[in-house]
Amino acid sequence: MTGVIRVGTRGSALAMAQTRQISERLAKAAKAEIELVPITTQGDTSRASLASIGGTGVFAAALREALLAGECDVVVHSLKDLPTAEHEGLRLGAVPKRADARDALCARDGFTIATLPEGARVGTGSPRRIAQLGAARPDVIAVDLRGNIDTRLGKVESGELDAVLLAAAGLGRLGRSDAVTDLLSLGDWPTAPGQGALAIEVRRETGDRSLERALEAVDHTMTRATVLAERLVLAGLEAGCSAPIGATAFMEDELLFLSASVYSADGARRLVSSHAATPDSRSAADLADAARDLAERVVAELLGNGAADLAPPEESL
Repeated sequence: MTGVIRVGTRGSALAMAQTRQISERLAKAAKAEIELVPITTQGDTSRASLASIGGTGVFAAALREALLAGECDVVVHSLKDLPTAEHEGLRLGAVPKRADARDALCARDGFTIATLPEGARVGTGSPRRIAQLGAARPDVIAVDLRGNIDTRLGKVESGELDAVLLAAAGLGRLGRSDAVTDLLSLGDWPTAPGQGALAIEVRRETGDRSLERALEAVDHTMTRATVLAERLVLAGLEAGCSAPIGATAFMEDELLFLSASVYSADGARRLVSSHAATPDSRSAADLADAARDLAERVVAELLGNGAADLAPPEESL
């Protein structure tokens, strides 16, 4: 390929930073130039809570529309922002190697989750993080928060908030890991399915061999398998559960592990299911089969234990 790959991305500092990192690898593999195409999404312009404007899908919709319209050749998403349902005409072209999947507390005076003072105000826009915060520290106050990373950190620096909860991967990609005062263990504090991973989405038929080779070059088989398992849990629970969900999958020795947690909105109740499987090999197909098997077992156990009853009825929210 000797032309230009047009890469669609949200225009935020974080989105641009992570897209540039991936674009450099695509350009090298395809021997092509890169043109970044910033796209404004509803999630970028609305200050309302994500739940009230349609959840994480609001970040993906405009990018997908631009891709389908031929305004760009690929789009880069934060994988946790990508709806689990397949989109007609599009496919997941590549999932690069995952960064740190953990959540991070960024607090004044070096506070950790355990040492935050009673009544501390902690900013987050995530129902999952609000529930987990309620479970770990019911004596602190969760404050609904939107905005980019610098805006959120600025509210701690100004004293408006005592701390904010953010994704460690995003802080790392922006060079702001210095703000972290507490990295939260995935065992105690599982994160959103796909957190820390990026997704490169393309039209179902690209007709471009060089681009396809580039996508293969940046795809990471193990990351694709683990995030598949996590996202299948989310997909399986969406029909019967609107409660906050965290999921973590990883490979250790020859076993693929998957653990998922469903919380009540206030964090007072938590259901956990963990299972392991032995893939026939480390091929993409066998890992995907194991991921599907694990997710099916985890979803069945969670629903069987009452996961769908953890969230309050919609009219009472």
